[in-house]
Amino acid sequence: MHPKDGRVVSNFIVQALQGDPLTIYGDGSQTRSFCYVQDLIDVLVRLMDSDDDIIGPINIGNPEEYTMKELAEKVIEMTGSKSELIFEALPSDDPTKRQPDISIARQVLNWQPTTQLDQGLAQTIKYFRVVLSQ
Repeated sequence: MHPKDGRVVSNFIVQALQGDPLTIYGDGSQTRSFCYVQDLIDVLVRLMDSDDDIIGPINIGNPEEYTMKELAEKVIEMTGSKSELIFEALPSDDPTKRQPDISIARQVLNWQPTTQLDQGLAQTIKYFRVVLSQ
């Protein structure tokens, strides 16, 4: 991931590691689900190795939801940052909820994510510490 790729996880981690305020759009109550890259690779390999009669669409991802405020607070805690939260206007097209239904992936691919948010954040924080130190 690039430090300026514009995604919420990388934005929050980079902001926290640099001691900048974490920017939350809206009141932070909108939810997102986060799936660690290794879990995504695992399900894609399972799909490629599956029988030819298994066709999509098949939703993948992690169905555990977190609010943007919860994510920001967790990143601050895990980085040991003194960053504060700032709130900006919510874009009109920002969804209030994102949560994949992975029931088909569970059923036909015998898959569900195994990496918990804290585990994935720890690895991602470690990665960005290295990237930002270079």
